[in-house]
Amino acid sequence: MTTPELTSERPAADDQLLRSHGLRVTATRLAVLDAVARWPHSTTDTILAHVRASLGTASTQAVYDVLAVLTTAEILHRIEPAGHPARYERRVGDNHHHVVCRSCGTVADVDCSVGHAPCLVPSTDHGFVIDEAEVVFWGTCADCQAMTTGPRPGAVPTT
Repeated sequence: MTTPELTSERPAADDQLLRSHGLRVTATRLAVLDAVARWPHSTTDTILAHVRASLGTASTQAVYDVLAVLTTAEILHRIEPAGHPARYERRVGDNHHHVVCRSCGTVADVDCSVGHAPCLVPSTDHGFVIDEAEVVFWGTCADCQAMTTGPRPGAVPTT
């Protein structure tokens, strides 16, 4: 099996990023990194479609494997909003949070309100050493709000 030629348009920094984590540079890994950079908070299916468009072919299992490797290496961050498929982003290591639209599933980043991990302190740690807090804000995005004719039941008014 031959590896498709890599274009000079992709950032050389991704090659170095992979190598700095002890990972081989492969066309599939580079295509996954590119897809997630272009479309943050993408699902595996979306990433797979973009990888296939970029490379011409890629197996579903190969993309799942690359996502797992890049997540374990902390090059990608995996988020799993309740009731939604897992999504991936390249923003790692800063303990930011997310806002998710209940209607369409759009995800956006929300900076940590306090500034440093874990940014929230639980009432008890039960003996755990807490290093991260994961907060998901839920609501309705502007596009979905525009498609409705009134406030959604239970919506919190914004000022």
